[in-house]
Amino acid sequence: MADEWKKRPLGKLTENFDSVRVAVKEKDRTTGPYPYYGASGIVDHVDKYLFNGEYLLIAEDGENLRTRKTPIAFMATGKFWVNNHAHVVRGNDQASSRYLMYALAVTDISGYLTGSTMPKLTQGSMNRIPVVAPPLREQQAIACILGTLDDKIELNRRMNETLEAMARAIFKSWFVDFDPVHAKAAGKQPHGLKPEIAALFPDAFEDSELGDIPRGWTITSLKRLFPLDSNCVITGPFGSNLHASDYREEGAPLLLVKNIVNGAIVEDGMPLVGWHKVAELERYRLKRGDIVFTRVGAVGRSAYIHSRHVGWMISGQTLRVRVSDWNILQPRYLASVFQHPAFIAMVESYALGTTRPSLNTNILEGFDFLYPTPDLQMRHATIVAALDERRLANQDQISTLATLRDALLTKLISGELRVTDAERIVGRQF
Repeated sequence: MADEWKKRPLGKLTENFDSVRVAVKEKDRTTGPYPYYGASGIVDHVDKYLFNGEYLLIAEDGENLRTRKTPIAFMATGKFWVNNHAHVVRGNDQASSRYLMYALAVTDISGYLTGSTMPKLTQGSMNRIPVVAPPLREQQAIACILGTLDDKIELNRRMNETLEAMARAIFKSWFVDFDPVHAKAAGKQPHGLKPEIAALFPDAFEDSELGDIPRGWTITSLKRLFPLDSNCVITGPFGSNLHASDYREEGAPLLLVKNIVNGAIVEDGMPLVGWHKVAELERYRLKRGDIVFTRVGAVGRSAYIHSRHVGWMISGQTLRVRVSDWNILQPRYLASVFQHPAFIAMVESYALGTTRPSLNTNILEGFDFLYPTPDLQMRHATIVAALDERRLANQDQISTLATLRDALLTKLISGELRVTDAERIVGRQF
């Protein structure tokens, strides 16, 4: 490390604004447009603000100070409020606030925490944390490089939120609000639909056990559509099929309840079933178009299986739905049904047990759902699949950029890698 790259106490590099903070109890908050920050980020939105500008927030308490599952230091910009669970600082004339955020991400703070039950980082302890501090211009360059990657990651994340919202909006318009059918019943052309798609919708409604539905559509269930298919819904392997010795460092990922979040699969923290055991448990491995459903605990969550998850395995915590004939039922349409809030609420109400709710195959097979014509299901699946592919491509890029950022972060902060070299590496990603 160059001579000018010295460790300095954080307090010598920052201005502190903790005295401006004000905690507001939840019952006393009025909803508004301004973020309300706590130790790990935004916890609410309120109608007033305390700060206006760009500041570095550092967690003051909480288990995350030890586990560091989320960043302990993060930027807050614009107008916002901060409670007394996060320190508020800003880089002085010798430091960049954004650089300090990245430097703290690779700094061991364990020796500065107090409290055995609940970790706490007092202002005095925080000020003593040693931080590598190169010249200000070098700090700004490092923050710029890492910030470029973070900005692209955030852009992709927001794009994915938009794509997911578009898919939900299409499903709601077509199969919940019946907007195209209402338009045609009124003698109008459905707004925003191509004529060939509009032609797939009827122009009238008829009565059903679930109320008025578009004419020609029905109410059905998996059990009625596939009465002879015992493989349609199955439960994953239990302890009698899997033992502690079957988990290895290499093998097929095993999906647990915690890995199914917001209609997607979180790919972290999955145990691996050793390849020696996989062939024996082949019926539990996933294929494209399968749907994995949470069976215990947080019942009602589900995820559609794309090509990237083929060959993974379901666990005893989950149910797997497999449509044997896509000409009868499009699994992508069914996945949208499963992820609609009304369906999730129905599943939760039917779950067995009060301490730890659970589902079984019979319950899931018996749930009624709206069954549009196969041609319309196919059109929906085609449109949503295109959105899915864009979202997955964005997610792949997020993973790549995050890996690169983390690798560069350590090397740049330590001085092992110089800014000019890092700029060339990042430039190849854009």
